[in-house]
Amino acid sequence: MARALRRLLDWIVISNIQYRFLFREQATEVISLDCETTGFDPRVHEIVSIAAIPIRGSRILTSQAFRALIRPEGSMNAESIRVHQLRKKDVESGRPMRQVLPELLQFIAGRPLVGYWIDFDVRMLDKYLFGMLNIHLPNRRIDVSNLYYDRKYRTAPPGTRVDLSFAAIGRDLGLPMLPQHEAFNDALVAAEMYVTLKDMIARGARIRRTGNDGAAVTFAAG
Repeated sequence: MARALRRLLDWIVISNIQYRFLFREQATEVISLDCETTGFDPRVHEIVSIAAIPIRGSRILTSQAFRALIRPEGSMNAESIRVHQLRKKDVESGRPMRQVLPELLQFIAGRPLVGYWIDFDVRMLDKYLFGMLNIHLPNRRIDVSNLYYDRKYRTAPPGTRVDLSFAAIGRDLGLPMLPQHEAFNDALVAAEMYVTLKDMIARGARIRRTGNDGAAVTFAAG
């Protein structure tokens, strides 16, 4: 209800009605989205790279991906550089977010957004979107960690150790892992997780746990 109310308010107060296409959901495709940032506080940190990959059914359309390097306005701290390996000189060739954001919005349109902890990526984008259009990003969100939790832990007994790390999900789903904290790589692996988990949901398959440590080794129907 809270999300529906916010969507309604955003529809009303949007500062440029040409962007109301964002509110028209396009259910035939979803977009796997990842943002690399200078830190984890949307109030003060910035986006330095973005990747968005369309998914149509079980097809991951990497050839149609959106990729952008962003030149932040503030400084790059040492911790963020260690994570995503992007130094100040690496992003100097990027464009400011005010130029990239309109292109990204046209690209994603009203398609649902898929990702790992996708709420964080959306909060980072909202920081810029609010300044541009006075709204929050209205797209429906699908978090692969939630889909994974449902397939593995929903029926787990109390005390089960829950591991929702990116590496654990990839390992349990048997996916080849690419170097992390690169926007395109993370968006691609999240897309593969989504496609795999959607197939499991369609087949009624679950990830079997071993003992009480949450380790999964096989698939079980049901």
